[in-house]
Amino acid sequence: MNRRMSSRSVSLTSTFLLLAAGGAAACDNDEYVDEGFYCADQNGVVVDEDYCDDDYNGGGGGGFFIWHSSGYSRGYPVGYKLPPGGNKFAYNDAASRSKFGLPSSGKISNGTVKTSVVGKGGGGRSSSKSGG
Repeated sequence: MNRRMSSRSVSLTSTFLLLAAGGAAACDNDEYVDEGFYCADQNGVVVDEDYCDDDYNGGGGGGFFIWHSSGYSRGYPVGYKLPPGGNKFAYNDAASRSKFGLPSSGKISNGTVKTSVVGKGGGGRSSSKSGG
């Protein structure tokens, strides 16, 4: 009888370890994600990136946002309606900019792509590439 209990115990332990390993592997798949950034109006229509520069004196003012999504690629021209599924924050929101590894103020080129750690607090690996 001890032999059966031992086999069952080993079987349950092995099953638990397999499930735990699978769960850990699933979490690692989305660790890094590329996020594209664009200056756009409230409807997600791309505008000149100068309008999202808080140092710009050309009359941009309010009503412009930095839109971002992992689904955005480089090269969308001014006047292009961004694909659905993106999020936005005010162009002059320094905290949101910093959260994504962007400069806290100034111009961000349309089509900028950031690669950052997802789901973890703190810095992580970050790099930027500009497009457009």
